[in-house]
Amino acid sequence: MKISKEKKEKIFEQILFLLYSLSPRAMFTSNIAKEIARDEEFTKKLLLELKNKKLVIEIKKNSKGIPYSKRSRWRLSDDVYNFYKNHQK
Repeated sequence: MKISKEKKEKIFEQILFLLYSLSPRAMFTSNIAKEIARDEEFTKKLLLELKNKKLVIEIKKNSKGIPYSKRSRWRLSDDVYNFYKNHQK
C-alpha cells in the first residue's frame, strides 16, 4: 500500500509536534508509533527520513551510556526545537 506525499507530510508534522510537546525528553520508536496510531516499522522509516533531513536526533544509548541493542529514542534537533519555539509565540 502506497501513501501519498501529502499524507506522509501530515504524519511528519504529527511526529515533530509530538516530540516538540515532550521536549527535551526523548521517546522510543514504539511510544511514538502508539501516540500517532501507526505501525512501528512505518514510524521507524519516517523517523529515519526525518533524521536524514536533520530534523530529529536518534539516541542509541541510555542515560548511563550503555548502547541499546535494538531500540532507539528520538528527540527534536536543537535547530528545529528553536524554530518551533519561536513560531509558537
